[in-house]
Amino acid sequence: MKAYVFPGQGAQFTGMGLDLYEKSPIAQELFEKANSILGFSITDVMFEGSADELKQTKVTQPAIFLHSVILAKVLGEEFKPDMVAGHSLGELSALVANGVLSFEDGLTLVSKRALAMQKACEAQESTMAAVLGLEDAVVEETCNTIDGVVVAANYNCPGQLVISGEIEAINKACEVLKEKGAKRALVLPVGGAFHSPLMEPAREELAKAIEETTFNTPNCPVYQNVAARAITDPNEIKENLIAQLTAPVKWTQCVQAMIADGATEVIEVGPGKVLQGLMRKIDRSVAASGASFGE
Repeated sequence: MKAYVFPGQGAQFTGMGLDLYEKSPIAQELFEKANSILGFSITDVMFEGSADELKQTKVTQPAIFLHSVILAKVLGEEFKPDMVAGHSLGELSALVANGVLSFEDGLTLVSKRALAMQKACEAQESTMAAVLGLEDAVVEETCNTIDGVVVAANYNCPGQLVISGEIEAINKACEVLKEKGAKRALVLPVGGAFHSPLMEPAREELAKAIEETTFNTPNCPVYQNVAARAITDPNEIKENLIAQLTAPVKWTQCVQAMIADGATEVIEVGPGKVLQGLMRKIDRSVAASGASFGE
């Protein structure tokens, strides 16, 4: 069985999507439609912009979404998932590729999500840190002992957990985790505490937009970050998507659940190879590759 997975923020690169645009009339049409929906030429930034320009949240999230979703559309008959999942932002890409959301609605939600998260980041200084080489339970217990807001945010693979919260609390947690034997506890260059209680204003803002959007029954089960199990009910998908901004991304658990349910091949759809790398650390016995077009 084939599981298709969609990357999140951090997978962007200069020139992303240009090959799709040049090779596919379908891609050209969708990219131009995206420029119109967003009200600015995101293709200019994706195809020719600098790394710094691509780092702007209002650009980064739609850019990764567009690369992923348009690649899935261009694959056409080749794109036949038995199950899908997406890492954080990638969950919205998975929902469009899987027929739950229209292209237009998906892009609109991604844009609103990016702006709401940016606003929440500006309202309170916060950050995230990657912790390597410790059991999840040790990281979780440590977060619980630190004063201030600090929580487990991304369960990326065994031995790699990202924590999220207030700057002072994150710095203190990193100190304690190193003392407890972490190979690394590294503050990340991000603008805020994603997937933590500090994203509550963004969650509330996005919830309104999600509630007003039509969600269809998916073509195959989606394994959502919040639940880490197969879901097909549109209302449940909505609830989980709303909860996602303040809840942890259970990526390790999502992948393990897909494998338990029969996935024998995992294909990453979108820029970069981050999820393929994580896949090899979660379960080397399952084939991991990246989707490609026109090679």
